[in-house]
Amino acid sequence: MTGTIRSRISNLSRELALFIIASFAVGMAGSLVDSTLNNFLNDTYTLSGFQRSFLEMPREIPGFIVVFVSALLWFLGSRKLGAIALLLGSVGIFLIGFVSKTYTVMVMCLFLFSMGQHLFMPVASTVGMELAREGRTGERLGQLNAVRNLAVIAGSALVFVGFKYFGFTYKHTFVLASLAYALGMVMMALMKPSKVEKTSTKSFLTLRKEYTLFYILAVLYGSRKQIFITFAPWVIVTIYGKPTQTIATLIVIGGIIGILFQPLLGKAIDKLGEKAVLASEAVLLVFVCLGYGFSKTLLPENIAFVITCVCYLLDQVLMSVSMARSTYMKKIALKESDIQPALSASITIDHFFSIGIALIGGVIWNQFGFQYVFLFGVVIAVINFFATLRIKIPARLTIEKPVLEPTTTTD
Repeated sequence: MTGTIRSRISNLSRELALFIIASFAVGMAGSLVDSTLNNFLNDTYTLSGFQRSFLEMPREIPGFIVVFVSALLWFLGSRKLGAIALLLGSVGIFLIGFVSKTYTVMVMCLFLFSMGQHLFMPVASTVGMELAREGRTGERLGQLNAVRNLAVIAGSALVFVGFKYFGFTYKHTFVLASLAYALGMVMMALMKPSKVEKTSTKSFLTLRKEYTLFYILAVLYGSRKQIFITFAPWVIVTIYGKPTQTIATLIVIGGIIGILFQPLLGKAIDKLGEKAVLASEAVLLVFVCLGYGFSKTLLPENIAFVITCVCYLLDQVLMSVSMARSTYMKKIALKESDIQPALSASITIDHFFSIGIALIGGVIWNQFGFQYVFLFGVVIAVINFFATLRIKIPARLTIEKPVLEPTTTTD
């Protein structure tokens, strides 16, 4: 008996270590890209606000089709699917740096890169929850997010130092990002297959009425996320005219905050529940959107820029609350094998709406000004608040434990 427990703890420790390395690599790669991509697009292609929003279509369409691609490749298992996703990300970002001489070629490379990113999203949540102990899923996801934040700090600091002191170009950062994704791919490939019961391809393509509220929350999250991903950095780059180092610095600061905040957030989800955490996020997001949209109109530019940066950092922190949606899905899942298909379906659903949100936001920016894009975000936040009030966790819930989970262990 003791030998069996030790074996299970050893297996968990190995799998968790590999996944932590993969998470760090993915976080660092994402940071390298996020710190430079908007400046790369602006400097290379001189895009208008509407053109920038239109570019979200090839970037977000992979999110729309991720459920279908996941269904086709699910026979590989979550770990191998994650490895393939990171391979696509590695190749895609490398091609953006070295092949995208024209706007059309860049769009195709961006599509490939984005396909890898979106395939990995549900895998990251699923594997993270499989490596958690019963009742401490939020805590585990918070710990993994803290690891990714540490990686974000490392990547953004590298961008800041590289551009300021070592003459980095966009090609340097894209090569480094490609290598980081490749490292993550190797780590995922080395992980043992999950012992969770395999689900059918049909499960990925079926929406269950029991999960309707989860799908609605996914739509609202995708909509608010799209506004900030598309337009928040664009405001700093174009409205305030700030260089690459500014975004990198903000990402570093946000990463430091995240390292401290996200483990606490995970514990709060476990103790307070998803409803309280998600409702609080919606209320805070109202003030973030108002500050981001209207500080420049109402205040002197230097003060307005500081408020904009604070709102940018707050939004980075609030993005972490998405883990509460994953833990909510786990708690309402009728069986363990429903989790990955539901998470993949939620990404497809939220991206179906996200594509439209990006285009609508671009039109609003051109016709009325960037301020009203974030006023649109306020409306979404209010709807999100009332949706979260409908969250109910069934009393029955304890679904089957992951096989890799030991009965006694320490973090």
